[in-house]
Amino acid sequence: MAQMTLVATARSMAVPALPEGLVLREPELADAEELGRLYFESYAPGVACASLAEAIEEIRAAFKGDFGDLWTEASAVVESQGELVTATLVVHRAPWPDTPDCPFVTDLFTAPRWRRQGLARTLLARSLTRASMIDRPRLALRVESTNKPAVALYQALGFHATD
Repeated sequence: MAQMTLVATARSMAVPALPEGLVLREPELADAEELGRLYFESYAPGVACASLAEAIEEIRAAFKGDFGDLWTEASAVVESQGELVTATLVVHRAPWPDTPDCPFVTDLFTAPRWRRQGLARTLLARSLTRASMIDRPRLALRVESTNKPAVALYQALGFHATD
């Protein structure tokens, strides 16, 4: 599968309201195990991680800074009745040489039963708004080119392919 890197000029935008009963907040280290479980369950087997333990370890690595300095104010989780249902993790700058020099969405994942309800749009609007407050207001991410719904969402929010 081919990944595309997309970048958007960050701007302040209206963050869509969440449905009643859902709570948006910043992620915390104490969420690592539940975030790992959500991460593992959000992808087909073997796509993101080979096991639940590996997924939890990846989330812990994100909090430790292995994928860049986690920007918790631009990251978010949404919970329903105390259960995490979607999350976005944003770093100030991704450590990989082929990524733009700007804040980067390292992960955006949603539990399968919570998809197509506007949650990812809400999280990205929040991240774009936070990124609009820095000197060079941009936000980047990677997506599988075959993931048409995700590509369409990102393009609707102003993301475009990097040159």
